[in-house]
Amino acid sequence: MLTKNKVAIITGSGRRLGRQIAISLAKKGYNLIINYNHSQLEAQDTVKIIRKYGVKAILIEADISKKLEVQRMINRTIKEFGRIDLLVNNASIFLESSLKSTTEKKWDATIDINLKGTFLCSQAVAPYMLKQKKGRIINIASLGGLQPWKEHLPYSISKAGVIMLTKILAKTLAPDIHVNAIAPGTIFLVSEEKPGVKHIPVDSIPLKKYGNSKDVTDMVIFLSTTSRYITGQVIPIDGGRSI
Repeated sequence: MLTKNKVAIITGSGRRLGRQIAISLAKKGYNLIINYNHSQLEAQDTVKIIRKYGVKAILIEADISKKLEVQRMINRTIKEFGRIDLLVNNASIFLESSLKSTTEKKWDATIDINLKGTFLCSQAVAPYMLKQKKGRIINIASLGGLQPWKEHLPYSISKAGVIMLTKILAKTLAPDIHVNAIAPGTIFLVSEEKPGVKHIPVDSIPLKKYGNSKDVTDMVIFLSTTSRYITGQVIPIDGGRSI
């Protein structure tokens, strides 16, 4: 599939996995909307990196949990490029929060960004993709949406919601729009790991290693460019933890 001049929106693409997804798409020739909410400096760095690959990159600040801000982002994309070929719903927050420690504030923040934001962005791009009679939506879910992570209760529930949303969108938007989800396990981002962050013991993973950004970005590229007959699916990238 030719990707030159195609347009992708990646939410939460200023840093970490979102940045790596954006870079991988830039290498394939996508023009990009780099969305951020709080990570302005990191997002500016992402844009600088992307432009080295000869594609266009536009930085847009938007809180994806707010419908008006989402619509403003989509309107700007259409104004600049006239089309939207790919939406990667990556923006997410990950809070440690058990049943006892989950406050209303933690619950609302997690559900609003992780689930509501994914819904609002998908709802906003769908009319343009349907008009084009083609498009791809990739939701970054989580192994926590497939397994009950009791110490991350709102997060796990929000990602389970993203998985069901993926399936409903796939049925609703077929045959023109393919909608799939990727469910990463532990992805170790060498250049962006914070000191002191603890990961699960590597021995608890069947493949005995952590994933890296390329494990996820390769699947994003496959689903957005090569895949022809996959929709409504959730693809774990977890070294076997989900089995």
